[in-house]
Amino acid sequence: MNIKNINRKKPLSAYAEDVKSSQLNRVLGKWELTALGIGAVIGGGIFVLTGVAAHLHAGPALALSFVLAGVGCMFAALCYSEFASILPVEGSAYAYSYGTVGEFFAWFIGWNLILEYMMGATTVAVSWSKYFEKLLHLIGINNFPLALLNDPITAAEKAKALGQAAPSFAINLPAFLITWLVTYILVKGIKESAKTNSTIVVLKVIAVIFVIIVGVFYVDAHNWTPFIPDQITGTDGKLHYGFPGVVTAAGIVFFAYIGFDAVSTQSQEAVNPTKDIPFAIISSLIICTILYILVSMVLTGMVKYDQLDLGAPVASAFAQRGLNWAAWIITLAAVAGLVSVMLVMMLSQTRIFLGMAKDGLLPRGMFASIHPRFKTPWKSTILVGAIVSVVSALTPIDKVSEMTSIGTLLAFAMICAAVWILRVKEPNIQRPYKAPLLPLVATLGIGFNLWLMTSLQKETWWRLVIWSIIGIIIYFVYSYKNSNLNKTKE
Repeated sequence: MNIKNINRKKPLSAYAEDVKSSQLNRVLGKWELTALGIGAVIGGGIFVLTGVAAHLHAGPALALSFVLAGVGCMFAALCYSEFASILPVEGSAYAYSYGTVGEFFAWFIGWNLILEYMMGATTVAVSWSKYFEKLLHLIGINNFPLALLNDPITAAEKAKALGQAAPSFAINLPAFLITWLVTYILVKGIKESAKTNSTIVVLKVIAVIFVIIVGVFYVDAHNWTPFIPDQITGTDGKLHYGFPGVVTAAGIVFFAYIGFDAVSTQSQEAVNPTKDIPFAIISSLIICTILYILVSMVLTGMVKYDQLDLGAPVASAFAQRGLNWAAWIITLAAVAGLVSVMLVMMLSQTRIFLGMAKDGLLPRGMFASIHPRFKTPWKSTILVGAIVSVVSALTPIDKVSEMTSIGTLLAFAMICAAVWILRVKEPNIQRPYKAPLLPLVATLGIGFNLWLMTSLQKETWWRLVIWSIIGIIIYFVYSYKNSNLNKTKE
């Protein structure tokens, strides 16, 4: 093996050939792409992470955390938009890096994107189950078996709290079933998936606006004092609040911002990718950041930050203020909205697999097989559905949610570096969209995202290291030898 070959780059001409030979249907316009982005962003962040980030880390300054995360995302979004206009192919940051920095760098990005989307979809599946359970309670079903609503660890903890024996068998059945429903929709076809998502997004955005308009009348400004709580050491031995807590919360809520990255994975299914992808990336990010800031201000104004529910913060905030009718509406919106988040995450995951398989880095028979009728990568979609369904059914949410943000931040930092490298090495490439002030934007994007990574827990870093080592082993055992660019006889 010639170690120097790991830096080989995919010729830009090969991307043009990929576009010509694509079997995917070009059916997505700029507004459908924007809806896909909003579909991935609006959901987990508002309906779930607001409680965790405010209660444990930022307090009322959660709005500032969303600003910080949004700024970091905007730098990356501008770089993503330029790359998407040059290389309208599936694969997102993986594909962009392959044509600029090199194969190993691209593999590393792709491997972490796999973790990001897989664990993201799993987290959302478990979150959906929690809101579904709340919906059951709202309609008066309170005796649903504990062992069918929770993973084994959570079921044992809840049983102990109730003074009961831990169940011999437990499975999060709602999370398992919703994953297979989303898988079925994705296998059926991108147009059907986009229509389903667009419908849900409209309802979800209406619900979010409802939260803002109704909730603002129940805001108590005293709940915003102090805006940034004094830093303390919690019972877990970890530091909470203060400005470091605001930064930590920003790193956590980054999970909620990967929607615009998901847009870039749909390039080969976009009608006019060089124009529509940049439009959708930037517009979905701006829309969602504004909504996040407004919702976080309303929630922390309605209920004191340390009383926000960790599982269903939005619905619970309204219920605590006696607005049970509003809690109904919000719970229904969350049940529908989290489905669209899962849909976009799992859709994006399979497109990254497809791009890597086309380049020979993953087995083509599994990951690049397109269904003759539905024109979707059906085998990899079913594989993703199987993994997500099993993990979400058997694993607590805190064990699967921690890895998503760090992979996202790393990918964003690397893409900012990659677009800068391409500007220097290939200045004459046609760029339908050019990121403004690129050296400055790229530098700020790299620095900002790496800075947010430093705020995450040590355990998260160790998991990233272990996952990366596994990926490196797979690259040298399989991907290097089977790469389309491997012209050397070993």
